[in-house]
Amino acid sequence: MITMIAAAGEHNELGLENDLVWHLPDDFKRFKQLTTGHHIIMGRKTFESFPKPLPNRVHIVITRNKNYQKEGAVVVSSMEEALKKAAGDPQPFIIGGGEIYALGMPFAHKIELTRVHGTFKADTFFPTIPLDDWKLIEEKHHEKDDTHNFPFTYQTYVRK
Repeated sequence: MITMIAAAGEHNELGLENDLVWHLPDDFKRFKQLTTGHHIIMGRKTFESFPKPLPNRVHIVITRNKNYQKEGAVVVSSMEEALKKAAGDPQPFIIGGGEIYALGMPFAHKIELTRVHGTFKADTFFPTIPLDDWKLIEEKHHEKDDTHNFPFTYQTYVRK
């Protein structure tokens, strides 16, 4: 089951200048809980936004640069190649950025989306979820609080 996991604003904003535009500790915990022990598929910019590779995950990095090599990264040049590298994992995760989500949408079976309730200046966006193809099966709301500057809702979609 190929799962896309993302946090996006009300207008599908993901980030600005290769960084998130919010800080949601509970969402980070959920991301860690869901992805630990799995292959995570991302673009080069997303990989390079981490201070170091995330522990207990296989990092598959899609890039057009044929000479790209980084410690901790399995480097590939297409989504198809990334999914082949992750074939032994029962639930690989596509974790971004915007171009990678767009490439992954046709292959995904599930979307774990944290909808951040706000609008943000952004240069990277999550693709629009085509609701003819996807069904929202679960929602869990989280209010704004001392450690979360914005309310948000965990949404789980499955392909129809």
